[in-house]
Amino acid sequence: MRKVYFDSAATTQVRKEVIEKMTQVMSECYGNPSSTHAFGRAAKTLIEQARKDVAKHLNVSAGEIVFTSGGTEADNLAICSSVKDLGVTRIITSRIEHHAVLHTVQEMQDKHNVTVDYVNLKDCGSIDSSHLEELLGNSTEKTLVSLMHINNEVGNMLDIKAVAKLCKSHNALFHCDTVQSVGHFKLDFSEIPVDFTAVSAHKFHGPKGVGFAFIRKNSGLKPMIVGGSQERGIRAGTESVHNIVGLSEALNISYANLEEEKAYIKSLKQYFKDQLQEHIPEASLNGGCSDNDNSTYTLLNVCLPIAEEKAVLLLFQLDLNGIACSKGSACQSGSGQASHVLQAILEDDKLKRPSVRFSFSKYNTKEEIDYVIGVLKNFMES
Repeated sequence: MRKVYFDSAATTQVRKEVIEKMTQVMSECYGNPSSTHAFGRAAKTLIEQARKDVAKHLNVSAGEIVFTSGGTEADNLAICSSVKDLGVTRIITSRIEHHAVLHTVQEMQDKHNVTVDYVNLKDCGSIDSSHLEELLGNSTEKTLVSLMHINNEVGNMLDIKAVAKLCKSHNALFHCDTVQSVGHFKLDFSEIPVDFTAVSAHKFHGPKGVGFAFIRKNSGLKPMIVGGSQERGIRAGTESVHNIVGLSEALNISYANLEEEKAYIKSLKQYFKDQLQEHIPEASLNGGCSDNDNSTYTLLNVCLPIAEEKAVLLLFQLDLNGIACSKGSACQSGSGQASHVLQAILEDDKLKRPSVRFSFSKYNTKEEIDYVIGVLKNFMES
């Protein structure tokens, strides 16, 4: 059976070069980076070089990079610590954020009586910046704004620089989940006044179980995980040296090849859209997927003209044909309902039809797209 992987928004294939680098580190550099002997110093050197490399790509100082277990931990660190340590009593977010943000915000509301406001969404699912400005202007409470740069389900892109400047003008902190954008877009945090971001290595062909938080210098943020002085006292626990090196290697390669790979993946997305229009013209795109200027080049969220009673078999049928894709975030793919993102932006008639997210990488081909379109047509016509 043919195998086709169109679920890179969930996780990506690890690059061969990254695996080789990580294997070398595991074999040759096994000291504890907190140890003062030569073995430990060698491991510490690898971590600090990785930190410098990551910081250089974002145009920040190395001291502003804190390695974590992934994006979820980085989101939790920024949100929870802002409430507990920085005096935040109000959070502004949206209803289409990743659950790593939404559930954490809910926790802060339930346990710390934080006021939560949700910014309005436009028809396509984009943030209503006018409403955000209104929300920022109608309160004197210490406020944290938490909005993602790229929505992981429908691909909408936030004007991160404009939102960061808006927050700054109202003395609000800004946390941005950049899990779907770092490694795929160039971001210069010396020009974008964001306070905290979250990043995960496995979204840009690195290993799972490692990521980092960007924490603006002198933020006052305190650790969420305690018990050691690692990561400049912000995140206790022995660092996963091989994973951190793998993250850095994957990011270095991603940015070294960014323009070439971006152009190729963008052509795949356009080809997929063209083939849908030709062979399944009744299909429609969710969110900002049809807008090349306001949508990431890495994914498409497609609403298919399939009856509700037959829709439950769609992903099963695709899987039987070796095709990997998803209804939404991999974190909630077991749910039988439409995702919280689609429920927030789609009308009832579209919610009754199945929506599927196809997400792409450098490893995909147009021939794979032809195969998927053929499988979809056969399923719809059977």
